[in-house]
Amino acid sequence: QGSPRPRPLSFCTSPAPEPKPAAAMGISRDSRHKHRATGGRRNLHQKKRKFEMGRPAALCKIGAKRVRPVRCRGGNMKYRGLRIDAGNFSWGSENCTKKVRILDVVYNATSNELVRTKTLTKNSIVQIDAQTYLQWYLKKYGVDLRKKGKGAKKEAGKDGKEEEEVEKKSRHVIFKLKAREAKQKMDPAVEDQFQSGRLLASVASRPGQSGRCDGYVLEGEELTFYKRKLEKKKK
Repeated sequence: QGSPRPRPLSFCTSPAPEPKPAAAMGISRDSRHKHRATGGRRNLHQKKRKFEMGRPAALCKIGAKRVRPVRCRGGNMKYRGLRIDAGNFSWGSENCTKKVRILDVVYNATSNELVRTKTLTKNSIVQIDAQTYLQWYLKKYGVDLRKKGKGAKKEAGKDGKEEEEVEKKSRHVIFKLKAREAKQKMDPAVEDQFQSGRLLASVASRPGQSGRCDGYVLEGEELTFYKRKLEKKKK
């Protein structure tokens, strides 16, 4: 009755089980995990549900168009805008909508971080290219908005002969344009922006949901409000 015999080596050298990969944390929109209003903890009586699922933010940036389709509950589709560089922007007072380039993000009420990273969200204040509107305005009213004041009219008169050589207009068309211009009134703050070739606009669509970045040109009190915000930010 001596010491027990040692086990065979085969038992000692069995390979260790491979560690399972850590499960990625899901984004959940439920409120069961939250404390009560009194500060007490809730007892969990059910697990997470698929319909409470959330997804990471799109954080759409300015760049060459990149949109990804996402299948959602009920077989519906969302279009996740990851990069967008153009959109349809409406000039409300002129009842004119044009596809224009988005040049920069200048203000976001949520966070300055979204301005620094040039992230496009709903209600971001952006700078858009004014060239398309300039061409449209010149065609409709016969007025070049890049030239301003009385001096501009004299310049237009000097360049008139050159323009006539390029594009001859009938007497009827000339009178029609003059009649339109006589009735036309424009917000001076918007007119000033045309000198720089950039207009301030607000994004009205949700780029991360629809894959589009559409909006409207800022005018009137809204333009004054955001100009004041931008001046305060500079200080």
